[in-house]
Amino acid sequence: MPASLVRSRAMITRALDRYRWEEIADGAVLQEDGTIAAVCTFADLRRLHPNVPVIGSGNEVLLPGFINGHHHVGLTPVQLGSPDMPLELWFVTRMVMRNVNMYLDTLYSAFEMIASGITTVQHLHGWAPGKLADVETRCEDVIRAYQDVGMRVSYSFSVRDQNRLVYQDDAAFVASLPAELRGPVQRWYDRFQLSLDDFIAVFEDLHGRHHNKSRVKVQLSPANLHWCSDAALTRLAETSRKYDVPLHMHLLETAYQKEYARRRGDCTAVEYIDRFGLLGPRMTLGHGVWLNEADIDRLAETGTCVCHNCSSNFRLRSGVAALNVFEAKGINTAIGLDEAGINDDRDMLQEMRMVLRAHRVPGMDDDVPTPAQVFRMATSGGTKTTAFGDRLGVLEVGRAADMVLIDWQQVSWPYLDVETPLLDAVLQRAKSQAVRTVICDGEVIYADGRFTKVDRDGALRALHDDLGRALADDEVERRKLSKALLPHVKAFYANYFDPAAHAPFYRPSSRI
Repeated sequence: MPASLVRSRAMITRALDRYRWEEIADGAVLQEDGTIAAVCTFADLRRLHPNVPVIGSGNEVLLPGFINGHHHVGLTPVQLGSPDMPLELWFVTRMVMRNVNMYLDTLYSAFEMIASGITTVQHLHGWAPGKLADVETRCEDVIRAYQDVGMRVSYSFSVRDQNRLVYQDDAAFVASLPAELRGPVQRWYDRFQLSLDDFIAVFEDLHGRHHNKSRVKVQLSPANLHWCSDAALTRLAETSRKYDVPLHMHLLETAYQKEYARRRGDCTAVEYIDRFGLLGPRMTLGHGVWLNEADIDRLAETGTCVCHNCSSNFRLRSGVAALNVFEAKGINTAIGLDEAGINDDRDMLQEMRMVLRAHRVPGMDDDVPTPAQVFRMATSGGTKTTAFGDRLGVLEVGRAADMVLIDWQQVSWPYLDVETPLLDAVLQRAKSQAVRTVICDGEVIYADGRFTKVDRDGALRALHDDLGRALADDEVERRKLSKALLPHVKAFYANYFDPAAHAPFYRPSSRI
């Protein structure tokens, strides 16, 4: 990218600890070829580089680009007819979702993310039907959408090789159903045709084509313990070590998943995956709502990361993660918007406020989230969970030039006390309409409500028109199947917990 000077009223370059951050009044960043070459005051940098184009009016706050550490789809489940449900039932209601154009669908959520200041997303792709060639085509469509719109993606296609509908062997679940449902459910299973070797081949093919690109990295994602056989966990651990790439794994999102691990291994889910050497700085656990205290200690000991998906946990009745304990133990945490935030969109500014306020436990102890902590989670904490490593998340020389400019007047109008800390004001008051400019890899990809590389209106119109067609035969069958199957899935989980083993909704700590 051509060199540019990005100026600000004030800039926040990094979080220093839970209470402090580095702030520079009249700050500016010089970027050259997508890399930060200098960080100083605008006056000093302008004197040294009088002919470099300037981005920003000097009335904005400059921050590192935000990182969405856990993301899946474009149009939300609600938009596609699947209401919020307890997670285990939600899998069944999601059968009603349409066959969407993956490229346009990915652009839809990318538009929302960028407009709230997100420059990097961890895209966890799954549930693509078909054989290897069909799946790879869909994977490429997702990656191409991010490349076209200009944001960074740490991409993975999630491995699922068992228990694809309930926490039971696929064949055993089909056999348990009434005769009239067995054929339709088996046809649903048969849509997904990848073998374990195929899953690894998807990763290796995509890694070979994309991993050396500046804005695309490819990593691994074991979808969850119940979805991965021991053979899959073994292969994923070996592949991660071979290619030195990170992994992102949903784990202990619900109490039912906690019980599944007890049944499978007579241990916790963390203890189970630890047997395969999966814990450590390369592993991020998504959700982690039902971790116990020994699990949390083990994560801290091994340097394993956690991605906190606050809105999703609320929406799907999963529980409240022990974020305050993670922080006290020194675990690196990120923020993920998952399928969608609390407003059914992908708004990182809103999600940061959710994280800031959802864990304010009663009492006067100073152990609740702070603005600096939440800012760190959305920036330098988030980058540690991606395949980009430490290249992102901080405005300093040598890092990637990923930045967001937020209009200060939108934050402070009509009045803001002069002693209000800058970061507090931004985190508690900034809305997405205050995002003026988003820069990724030194390139302006969003400015004053306009995307510079893709026609948003045209893309959304094409998406609307594509879904205006009549339902395909398989879509009609899945809608009927979802409704017919739901009572049987409810019945499967009705007596899932053994009261003699543990209370189903036991919380290890109240300090959430």
